[in-house]
Amino acid sequence: MLKVNDLNAYYGESHILFDINLDVQKGEIVSLLGRNGVGKSTTLKAIMGEVHRHGSIMFKDDPMVGLPPYEIARRGLGYVPENRDIFPTLTVRQNLIIGMKGGTETSSWTIEDMFNLFPILKLRADVLGGNLSGGEQQMLAICRTLMGNPDLIMIDEPTEGLAPKIVQVLAEMFEEIKNRDVSILLVEQKLTIVLKISQRLYVMGHGHIVFEGTTKEFIENEGIRRTWLEV
Repeated sequence: MLKVNDLNAYYGESHILFDINLDVQKGEIVSLLGRNGVGKSTTLKAIMGEVHRHGSIMFKDDPMVGLPPYEIARRGLGYVPENRDIFPTLTVRQNLIIGMKGGTETSSWTIEDMFNLFPILKLRADVLGGNLSGGEQQMLAICRTLMGNPDLIMIDEPTEGLAPKIVQVLAEMFEEIKNRDVSILLVEQKLTIVLKISQRLYVMGHGHIVFEGTTKEFIENEGIRRTWLEV
């Protein structure tokens, strides 16, 4: 579904990503791991066309390099950034409506689906986004992106700063998203979640992919964890 080859990315004159190769198949949850500052978030931004990059990015067999971010989103690639990016002066319900493609009822996901996934959002449906807790904002950011009916959703550090109970709720939601035939590319620090829900993993170090493999292969590779993840 998503295939990235020889992806390089830059911030100004600074070369951040070096020949990144990764892929996500239909119905997979794939996680991208690494210490802070190694290029994980930049990888997602580069795929979405938010930073200067070159290389090959194919999504559903169509080239994405050269397309603006809004057009990439229209092709079915969803993106939840680390800062969540909800509309703070709109209510929960209004944020979800804006997430629909073209603002119309064209999504296979409905507002009621979102409320079933996260009942707290139903209780907060008429509350302004800016008045939600951090966990509620993260739930809303993911739901709003799903309302655009993506085939693949990229989620950047969704559990950062959240209570363990909310983290578990999000993990269950990711499984439900996968069960609805939406693939996930997940940037995440918490190995407990990653090892539970991911089929495959990539590890980044200094702007390079230093490991790729199944969850089982990752668990068995103590050297990779020690060298590239553990503090």
